[in-house]
Amino acid sequence: MDFQVILIAVAALAVLGFVLALLLFVVSKRFAVKEDPRIGQVLEVLPGANCGGCGFPGCGGMAAACVKAADAGSLEGLNCPVGGAECMGRIAGILGMEVAASAPKLAIVRCNGTCEKRPHVRTYDGVMSCRVANSTCMGETQCSYGCLGCGDCVAACQFDALHMNTETGLPEVDAEKCTACGACQKACPRGIMEVRTVSGANKDAFVVTCMNMDKGADAMKICASSCIACKKCQNACGSDAVHVGNNIAYINPDACVLCGACFEACPRGAIASVSIKGVERRDTHNPIPGAAKPAAKPAKAVASGAPATPAAPAKPAKEWKPIDIKYDAPLMPSQQILLAGPKDISNPAPAAKEVKFEDKRTDAPLPPSQLILLGLK
Repeated sequence: MDFQVILIAVAALAVLGFVLALLLFVVSKRFAVKEDPRIGQVLEVLPGANCGGCGFPGCGGMAAACVKAADAGSLEGLNCPVGGAECMGRIAGILGMEVAASAPKLAIVRCNGTCEKRPHVRTYDGVMSCRVANSTCMGETQCSYGCLGCGDCVAACQFDALHMNTETGLPEVDAEKCTACGACQKACPRGIMEVRTVSGANKDAFVVTCMNMDKGADAMKICASSCIACKKCQNACGSDAVHVGNNIAYINPDACVLCGACFEACPRGAIASVSIKGVERRDTHNPIPGAAKPAAKPAKAVASGAPATPAAPAKPAKEWKPIDIKYDAPLMPSQQILLAGPKDISNPAPAAKEVKFEDKRTDAPLPPSQLILLGLK
């Protein structure tokens, strides 16, 4: 084998590799994108959850947006729900800016259709996904607005702040763990999960836990805790925070002063008090759709020594007597079976009244058919 050929091939490959590497180096320097070093500093401060709750695709997009906003002179509108106010304060320090304190937010479950208050009338046998169930059927209840109970919101939560309650069939939010990232809100196909502003460190809020937009009479038949748009909560509110529209009430968190008047005024228990301690509801003892009626109250006991009031005699049951029906004309076999039951009707009973034909005389001869009818032939 000629080693000269091998050396020439190796040398050619080495020269080609050197030329290509030099070309890549020149291109990288010519088209290099200079990154602000502050983006990396901000990215180190961010929690790295990449949840999208800030409105940007990941923490990298949030860091770049913060630097760009700082160059514009304000960080207003930017907030990391996971890191909270402490994280935004550190970012503002890196960028030499001041950030206004943002109000706390919390994910709210706007449905109280538990298994007890919203009976299941059918069984869903399909993919355990709220999006699939919502696109194929109404779910296991008659409410087309309530929670489907498949747990898409729980699967979307990255902070273990949502859990399904097996007794109620509804998701429950852990206010201490919730970062208000909005992942559960995006995952719910019916818009039951809502990230809203709450008040103070306890995350207090009053929420209408119903999404049913049917008329009041129809909503009452479906769920024992449904909103019926009676406007009692709206009339009781003194801060103009409650408004009824599309057959449903809604409380504006920015105008609510947490007076609790709507909570006490709701006759259906559709308004809940939410805080970091949990969810408080008002029991209004509404009848459950499809439930049996309560038994009659027992008679009051008679005090000793008092004369007993004689009970009213029971009315005798109405006695039904058969009615004798007489027919002058013979009955058909089917009529005899209906009146007297199955029996041998091969020889039907003769007519009760014998029909006689009158003799009629005419001067003109009658045709044979008329003679037969008149009994003359």
